[in-house]
Amino acid sequence: MKFSAVQIASLIEGEVIGDPNTWVNDLSKIEEGRNATISFLANSKYEEFIYSTGASIVIVSKDFEPAKELPEQLTLIKVKDPYACFAKLLELYNDALQPAPQIEEQSKIDASAQIGENIYVGAFAYIGKDVIIGNNVKIYPNAYIGDGVEIGSNTTIHPNVTIYHHCKIGKNCIIHAGTTIGADGFGFAPDQNGQFKKVPQIGNVVLEDYVEIGANATIDRATMGSTILRTGVKIDNLVQVAHNVEIGAHSALAAQAGVAGSTKIGQRVYAGGQVGISGHIKIANDTKIVAQSGIPGNVKKEGSILMGTPGIPMDEFKKSFFGFRKLPYILKKLREIEDRLNKTN
Repeated sequence: MKFSAVQIASLIEGEVIGDPNTWVNDLSKIEEGRNATISFLANSKYEEFIYSTGASIVIVSKDFEPAKELPEQLTLIKVKDPYACFAKLLELYNDALQPAPQIEEQSKIDASAQIGENIYVGAFAYIGKDVIIGNNVKIYPNAYIGDGVEIGSNTTIHPNVTIYHHCKIGKNCIIHAGTTIGADGFGFAPDQNGQFKKVPQIGNVVLEDYVEIGANATIDRATMGSTILRTGVKIDNLVQVAHNVEIGAHSALAAQAGVAGSTKIGQRVYAGGQVGISGHIKIANDTKIVAQSGIPGNVKKEGSILMGTPGIPMDEFKKSFFGFRKLPYILKKLREIEDRLNKTN
């Protein structure tokens, strides 16, 4: 699709400087600008690129004044907030790429399923018995929706997602490709012979509204009750959330983080990549955990910033690490003192 500068300006309340009929059909970074693309300049560090960009349109701040001659083909759109306006265009562009509502051939929908309006179901998707799906839901090819699953309106299920039976997905959620929701929790009990006996996992997973799960993540079903991700939780790719975990509203876990069973994470908790959180503990609201840290016990103080394994307050960790780096020097000095003492004796 093509859009002219004047059409774009009307969408973002901007002023066109240059040819209002300049058209674009794609977006680009300003340093990689190509003909027929639109970009933006919001950070002065990137201003140098506007004088050589190949983009046809660049969104700039209202107070932007070029320090030298701009490329001949370039049209500017001046706005109050270039970054916010470009983000709005990205959203509109993304919406334009979404599939039209339809149920594609070779998908399988059980007759007992309740399907809302404006639904997209891709080829080879499977929707089981007694499933309830709201309006404007998108279920991409090869997705599996087990019996009794509920999916709220405006939710997107990407290709190859598996949602096991009786899990509940809220409104406006996004689940990315390859993720599994509701596989069995890691429940095994050793018998008298030391062999593991499987403990049935009869609970489910509940995702509240506006939850987003990255690609190839796993959210295990509860042994009993529910594994719960509260409103607005964001989970990155390759994250593991174990059975009966509860993650508070607007918390976020980065890639390769793992949370062991029955742990309760508070609201607005941020955990960096490869963070490991032990089971059966509680993490206070507004805690921040630096990447690759390990949390073996309760975090009681709200607003804590933790680093290291076991996780300690970040300022303490930095002081400790400074001492650790000097350890070879300290050991050398101790040996020298020991030698002098031995010679004296």
